[in-house]
Amino acid sequence: MKRIVKILAILIITLAAIVIYLSLYGVKTDKFNKEIIKNVSKINKKINLSLNEVNYLLNPMNFSINISTKNPKILLEDKSLDLKDITSNISLKSFISNQFSIDDLKISTKEIKIKDLISLTRAVEGSPQLFVLDSITKEGLISTDINLKFDLDGEIKNNYQITGNVKKAKFNIFNKVEIDDLNLLFNISNNQLTLKKIETNLNSIKLKSPLIKIEKKKDIFFVDGEVANEEQNFDINKLKPIFGDLLNNIEIEKIDFNSINIFSFNVNRKLKLKDLKLETNLNLENFQIVKNPLNLKTFLPNYAEQIKFKDHKIKIKLIKGILDIRGDGDIYIGDESEQLSYNVIKDAGEIKFDTNLNIKNNPLTINFLDYKKKKGNSSEILLKGIYKKNKELILKDISLTEKNNQILIKDLMFSKNFKVKDLSYIKLNYRNKNDLLNNLELKKNKSNFSINGKSFDATQLINNSMSDDESTAIFENFNSKFDIKIGTAYINKNDYTKNLAGYFTFKNNKLDKLNLASTFPNKKKMNLSIETNNQNETITKFFSNYPKPLIKRYDFIKGFEEGYLNFNSIKKDGVSNSVLIIDNFKVKEVPVFAKLLSLASLQGIADLLTGEGIRFTDFEMRYSSQKGLTNIEEMYAIGPAISILMDGYIESKKLVSLRGTLVPATTINRSIASIPLLGKILIGEKTGEGVFGVSFKIKGPPKNLSTTVNPIKTLTPRFITRTLEKIKKN
Repeated sequence: MKRIVKILAILIITLAAIVIYLSLYGVKTDKFNKEIIKNVSKINKKINLSLNEVNYLLNPMNFSINISTKNPKILLEDKSLDLKDITSNISLKSFISNQFSIDDLKISTKEIKIKDLISLTRAVEGSPQLFVLDSITKEGLISTDINLKFDLDGEIKNNYQITGNVKKAKFNIFNKVEIDDLNLLFNISNNQLTLKKIETNLNSIKLKSPLIKIEKKKDIFFVDGEVANEEQNFDINKLKPIFGDLLNNIEIEKIDFNSINIFSFNVNRKLKLKDLKLETNLNLENFQIVKNPLNLKTFLPNYAEQIKFKDHKIKIKLIKGILDIRGDGDIYIGDESEQLSYNVIKDAGEIKFDTNLNIKNNPLTINFLDYKKKKGNSSEILLKGIYKKNKELILKDISLTEKNNQILIKDLMFSKNFKVKDLSYIKLNYRNKNDLLNNLELKKNKSNFSINGKSFDATQLINNSMSDDESTAIFENFNSKFDIKIGTAYINKNDYTKNLAGYFTFKNNKLDKLNLASTFPNKKKMNLSIETNNQNETITKFFSNYPKPLIKRYDFIKGFEEGYLNFNSIKKDGVSNSVLIIDNFKVKEVPVFAKLLSLASLQGIADLLTGEGIRFTDFEMRYSSQKGLTNIEEMYAIGPAISILMDGYIESKKLVSLRGTLVPATTINRSIASIPLLGKILIGEKTGEGVFGVSFKIKGPPKNLSTTVNPIKTLTPRFITRTLEKIKKN
């Protein structure tokens, strides 16, 4: 019995020693290499392994054997990939029964080049996606730990796990997006990819992400995660390839910002992106534009091409295709800062916007309304509208408020050519540059409009209407009638009319008819009518028996008094032919005229001009105008003291060229009285009596005119004919 016990003890000790040895040191053999290679090939039949000696280590706790090998290689045609090690477990039962069955398989790689891994993967399974990935990958390293588990049939279970990291990866996507110095950890499990601790540079923007998850459900990949960037100053030119032509006309000098971005989307097998959601909190510390295509100097005198945004807090949301941007902060116009807030929503191709600009430290002018805000006064500008898919722009609300001043416009619609198509309401209640109150309302009633108000300064409107600029055609597809009633209408700062009433109509975007009448405080009248006939001629008629307020706007005529004014004009194809007649008036000062009289040695008449004034019984001018050029066919003025006949041309703001004849009234009277005796008219009876007057020329830039005169002994038949016509008429 003792012998049996002793033998059993020896056997147990021996077995224990073997187990301990096999558990601690194992054995090395290549006997089962083929079986290992066979199981690895279940991942992909094209994959082959090159194995060194394999170490078999007993695991008595779970009755399995741990298999491991160092520095194996994956072989594929002429390509190879160095691995760190491969480990696996097989059941002790299958090992004893010589039925080799792997329970799991762990493969660890060394740090290998990403391009080598992509190249090997493409050899196993080529696809367009891998081709694109190979072309955009420039450099980088990857290391992985692959953990596979097998079922009883030797098939890979779905609970596999692949972990690893990427270091210093670099990608260039079609020379537009550059991803540099990419570092991350990854974890791949059944239908899920998790990326952690991501750090990279995207077109020089430093980005970080704690987590990005990619999950596969059926044939759709669901992606969500978070990306942040630290505050930094980077080269904006790096972003131009991404934004394309958007930045072509803008030169940005500096941009500093930081942001946190939470996003999610899904991608189908055809790489089509859907259901993109984005939430971004953006701190725009400094954004400086040194060149841009906008020219706002007309409205903001301090405006330069340089604009600076500072300390803007911006929230961006993108949900179900709807982009919502809200922000506020400082905007610098010149050297002065102002407050700007905004909300922009893009939905189905339409852009809705709502902005609020508070201007305090800069002056603000609106020339066509003759409005000017002084520096120091606070003015709030609200702009709300829609930019439609067909490129039409609707400004739902335009509001400007400054103390007691208010300008309000509603539903102003522009075509894609930026022509006015419609509007519904305008309210003006402000004092302009002349400190005159503009108080009126425009309301739409079906397709027509009414304009009613207490007072309106028409000075700027009159100035613009006298311009030959054809660019004033601002309407498109506009056919409407405007009824007007204004209590007080100012012609200039000091002169006004009462009870301005009438109407005007637009047809095919152009003024078709106009009829206005008003009364001056002295009971004198003013009437204006415009009508387009069947020959497409625009006929303008204006009459006033009190022309002084209208004439005094011309700086070169001062002291205009009394008289009647008749103006008639026919305009067609951009050319207007006009006749201006003024009767029974006098003027006290015309600088060019005074110089002309002085050069002609008619000092007595020159003195009269600056004293009581020279009276004229008739003034008539016939002229034509086209694109800034006025051709004076004839200007004739006759009075008790002097008469003038003149012609020439005036090129707007560039050149004046006039010539004519100036004759004192005594000479005219003597000439007319002597008409039956032609010899006496032409020669005169006494020495010196043959000099009738002077001819003159006036030429040069408007502010630097050169005047010359020459004595004449005979009057032209044209001058005599025109004088006789006037005398006969009177």
